[in-house]
Amino acid sequence: MAQVEATTERIVAADAETVFDAVADYENTRAKLLPEHFSEYEVREGGDGEGTLVHWKLQATSKRVRDCLLEVTEPRDGELVEKDRNSSMVTTWTVTPAGEGKSRVVVRTVWDGAGGIGGFFERTFAPKGLGRIYDAVLANLATNVEK
Repeated sequence: MAQVEATTERIVAADAETVFDAVADYENTRAKLLPEHFSEYEVREGGDGEGTLVHWKLQATSKRVRDCLLEVTEPRDGELVEKDRNSSMVTTWTVTPAGEGKSRVVVRTVWDGAGGIGGFFERTFAPKGLGRIYDAVLANLATNVEK
């Protein structure tokens, strides 16, 4: 099994603290940022950053739906990590200043891929598909905080 990685990023016209607070706000903001690929969104514990337990279903393709139960940690300032209890998937959000009133947001998701021919297709196509999904999340984030 090889590790599969999908990374996307965006410069957002808002300061890093505002952007990070929006990303970490699972109770109110996060659900507004999710495109149609996400369903059954539910905060089960916490709701603001570290200590949050959140559930959603992610429809990566027409046939592939991943049931996610994510534990949220904040290992460093500006970094939020979502570890899925149901799989090897880990998504890391990193928010850093990018000049006056701007932030750089990087979303990196890694997981243990399948072996064989299925794994080949997963490693080839899944990063692009997941990247497009998180590009939509980042576009919604920018719309939400660039007011």
